[in-house]
Amino acid sequence: MLNEKDHGDRGKYQMELVCLDQLVPPDHLLRLVEKHVDFSFITEIVRPYYSESQGRPSIPPIRLFKMMLIGYLFNIGSERILEKDIGVNLAYRWFLGLGLSDPVPDHSTISSNRNGRFKGTTVFQDIFDEVVRLAISHHMIAGRLLITDSTHIEADANNNRYTQQITSGSPQAYLQELDRAVQESREAHGKKPLAPLRKRAAEEQPKKEKVSLTDPESGYMSRKNKPEGFFYLDHRTVDHKYNMITDVYVTPGNVNDSTVYMERLNRQLETFGFGDTLEAIALDSGYMVPHICKQTISWMTVIAERKPPSKPGFYTKEDFTYDAQKDVYVCPLGQELTYRTTNRYGYDEYVSPKGHCATCPKLTQCTENQKHERLIQRHVWEDFKERVQQNKKSPEGEKIYKYRAQTIERSFADAKNLHGYRRCRMRGKAKAQEQALMTAITQNLKKIARHLAKKEACVFHLGMKNDRSSDFNHYLGISGNVAA
Repeated sequence: MLNEKDHGDRGKYQMELVCLDQLVPPDHLLRLVEKHVDFSFITEIVRPYYSESQGRPSIPPIRLFKMMLIGYLFNIGSERILEKDIGVNLAYRWFLGLGLSDPVPDHSTISSNRNGRFKGTTVFQDIFDEVVRLAISHHMIAGRLLITDSTHIEADANNNRYTQQITSGSPQAYLQELDRAVQESREAHGKKPLAPLRKRAAEEQPKKEKVSLTDPESGYMSRKNKPEGFFYLDHRTVDHKYNMITDVYVTPGNVNDSTVYMERLNRQLETFGFGDTLEAIALDSGYMVPHICKQTISWMTVIAERKPPSKPGFYTKEDFTYDAQKDVYVCPLGQELTYRTTNRYGYDEYVSPKGHCATCPKLTQCTENQKHERLIQRHVWEDFKERVQQNKKSPEGEKIYKYRAQTIERSFADAKNLHGYRRCRMRGKAKAQEQALMTAITQNLKKIARHLAKKEACVFHLGMKNDRSSDFNHYLGISGNVAA
C-alpha cells in the first residue's frame, strides 16, 4: 500500500538520548577487532619518540594508528577523505573512542607524524612484528611451512618522465662463500686459483638503466608476462596454517626475487623462532638459484623449475647425463664431455673433444659454435639444486607447491582487491615499505579478529548444547554418565 504520509525533515532535527555503542552492529569488523585485539603494545613501541614532559598533549598513539588502520581496512586511499569519513561514520567514531560531537583529528596529523616523528624509525616494522607474535600466541602461525613470492606494486610515477643513468650492481652477500667454492673446485681439478669474484665484479662495465624523475627509488620493470614501467616489488612470506603474513619487504621493481630471500628468511628464523619449527619451504621459479638451494637444503625445499630459453629441436642441458664418478657429461649419442675449467662465476665447464662434433649427424641440433664444440656448464652447487628439483617432483613436494595458489597468491589478491595495494600511495622506498607493512598488518588483524570471534561462537554454542543436555538429563532423573 502506498504510504502518502511524509513527516518532512522532522527526523533530521529530532533529539534523542542514544548510546553510540548501540548503533554499531554486533558483527561489524571494527567491533571484532576492538574486542579481540589489545592495542596497548603500540604505546610502548612509540614511547621513545614522544616527550614525557614537554610540549602539548598529543593525539593518543593508539588512536592515530587506528585512524590509519581504518584507511587500510576499508580502502580509503586519501587521508583527507579519511578524516571526512570518520566524521560521519558512527562505527569509525566508536572504534576511535570519539563521541558524536568530538572533533576528528586533522588529516595532517598522520602525515606530520610519518614525515617527522616516525621518519627513519622502525615503528611500523615493530608493530607488524607484534601482530605476528599475537597470531603465534593464538596458534594461528605454526612456522612449519613458509611460502614466499613477490608481487609488483605500481609506483606513483610517470612512466614517460625518466632519465638514462649509469648504475653498477651491488655485490651479492654470498660472493665470498662462492669464491671459496670456486677455488676448491679448481684446486680439486688441478687448476690455478683465480682473482676473487668481488674484485672481478668491480671491474665490470656498469649498466645503463631508466631512472624515474618522479620517484627515483622505484625500479623500471621489464619482465615477460608482466606490465612494463616503474614499480616496486613486495617480497612477502606467509605461514601455511592460516595464511598469516610473517614478512614483507619492498625493493625496486628491477631487483631479482632471489636477491633478498635469504636475508628475509634468516630474519624470520631469528625474530619469531621459526628455526625450531620450520620443516618446509615453497618458492616460485624465480628463486631457483644454487645459493638458495644450498642454504635451505636442510628443510623440504620445493621450488618450481626454471627452464632456460632454447631453440625448438635443440638439445638442452637436460638431454645430457652427468656421471658423478667420472666427472663427465654424456651426450645423447654417448660421447663424453670432459672438464675444462671453473670460471669466476662458479660454473664448471665441460666441453666435447676437438673435432668429434664436426662429424656428428646431430651437430645442427646440438651446437652452433664455430669450433664445433658443445659446452655444458655445471654450477659448483649444482648438487643442491638437483636435490631441490627432486623434492619438487616427489608427491609431497607437489602437494606443498599447490599450497601457493591457496596462500601467497590469495594473500596478494586480497591486498590488491580489498586494500588498495595495486598502486603506491606515496613516493619513495621507505613510504612504500610503510604501505606494505600497514597492508600486511591490516590483513593479519582482520584474520585474527574473525578467527577468534568464530572460535568464541563455537565455544558458546557448544556450551549451550551441553547445558541443554544437562537440563534434559535432570528432567529425566538420570546422570550424565548414564545418558552418555
